[in-house]
Amino acid sequence: MKLLTDAELLLLGLVAEMPRHGYELDQVIQQRGMRQWTQIGFSSIYFVLGKLRKLGLVTARKPLTRRTGFACRRFATVPRSGTRRVKGPKARKVYGITSAGRRALASQTIDALRDVRPVYSSVLLGMINWAALKREEALEALRTRGKSIEAELARLGAIQVEQQPLPDYVEALFDYSLGQLRAEATWVAHTLAYMATKPWLE
Repeated sequence: MKLLTDAELLLLGLVAEMPRHGYELDQVIQQRGMRQWTQIGFSSIYFVLGKLRKLGLVTARKPLTRRTGFACRRFATVPRSGTRRVKGPKARKVYGITSAGRRALASQTIDALRDVRPVYSSVLLGMINWAALKREEALEALRTRGKSIEAELARLGAIQVEQQPLPDYVEALFDYSLGQLRAEATWVAHTLAYMATKPWLE
């Protein structure tokens, strides 16, 4: 089995929790604060799901409806008497995981938890090119980064509180993201204070 991308592994895990369509997946990603550490937009969700389907890791089917008077209610169940498949361009496909998908998910989740992978932040490119800037614009850029980090800490913290109670593993996910941000905030403050005292080579 090929190594799945972060986006593929993320969506595979979410459809393993329960069958979902693309809009629901986007909502879960937003609600759990996953945008902080994933680069997957709504427009790419169906593209990634299509790749997972070609690999045989997920299935896709039209949702079912049951008529109750004049209203239609959606069901994600096996077809039975009184249900029918939704037709037309507005019918969202519901994605579910296959047995091969569960095996791949388990294997690659273990790898993700066990292995340390390098993380490349844009700040590394900024620091390596520090000397290309004027003193005040370089320092101001770091100050702005610090303010952005504080704003993101507040935003994620608010989401964490709003979503309570959270499953333990989702709580841990928030704690990790917030811990990373706090560590970077400390680094920015330390680096800013240090660089402000250094002579500038013109």
